[in-house]
Amino acid sequence: MATNGSIPMTGLTHFILVGFQTSSTTKTLLTAVFSLAYALTLLENATIVAIVKWDAKLHTPMYFFLSKLSCLETLFVSITLPNMLNDLASGNNRISVWGCLLQLYFFLSIGSSECFLLAAMAYDRYVAICKPLLYHSVMTPVVCWSLTGSCMFWGFFPTSFGIGLIAQLHFCHSRVDHYFCDVSPIIKLSCEDISTIELVDFVTSLFVLLVSLVLIIVSYTYIISAVKKITSDRGWKKSLSTCSSHLIVVVLFFGTTIFMYARPQAIDSYDSNKLLSLLYSFIIPMLNPVIYTLRNSDIRNSIQNTFRICFFDKAESQTLAKKKV
Repeated sequence: MATNGSIPMTGLTHFILVGFQTSSTTKTLLTAVFSLAYALTLLENATIVAIVKWDAKLHTPMYFFLSKLSCLETLFVSITLPNMLNDLASGNNRISVWGCLLQLYFFLSIGSSECFLLAAMAYDRYVAICKPLLYHSVMTPVVCWSLTGSCMFWGFFPTSFGIGLIAQLHFCHSRVDHYFCDVSPIIKLSCEDISTIELVDFVTSLFVLLVSLVLIIVSYTYIISAVKKITSDRGWKKSLSTCSSHLIVVVLFFGTTIFMYARPQAIDSYDSNKLLSLLYSFIIPMLNPVIYTLRNSDIRNSIQNTFRICFFDKAESQTLAKKKV
């Protein structure tokens, strides 16, 4: 018989996501703000994917990877945010145990895939700047798709070990002190020794972050070395401008992710973890399309041209047609 709020594994079918413990008025406000921001995030990333697909000028490896990053970030926010919005709006904070584990698996896997994709984007910039004459022969469509597939594989495969261990735990508590299913709040609910799982989670996170970061650092070391050899100011500024947006995204994403996952005993400070989780799982995916758009003239021009063709040219055609009538 369970006591003190404990629940035996045989009777545990759902977790309760505690989420944001605040007044109903604040929850209503949060629901409105997050809903608007989620819609904006979907619109931003969908716009980048559509523009890259429709504009032939953007059919290059750099924009290929950028569109895949937008796809990943759309999935990344969609794993947790709709469920959080439903919890805020309805007050129904229940999630099945297996639903929680699936959410955790896809959240970690897609986040890890994004780490490797950012590394692939750094490699693309390395080839473009350091080996410009070989760029199109090296970064072929087959290579681009192979790199993307490898990013997904190394994002999902290592995560499977930790999730497999978590799935075997016996849980004796049901209240998850978070707004989505994350590793530390979930394993804390177990009545077993979780030190092995903490170690596996730490090593897996360290592997993903170290490998992807080392690839990024090595790529940019060669890029900076090559840029130093460019004599004209215009030349090196143009070279670095193609990397600046990527570097900003890397710093934002890896900075928060390293603080969250690449440290042992992350289990202790849940309030700060919730705020950090909002930053890297929601706010950064909303900012990334803006960062790439504001600092990229090709995408800005493509959006402006598409907007003009769809609206102004169509309106002018309709006006001319009416005049002829």
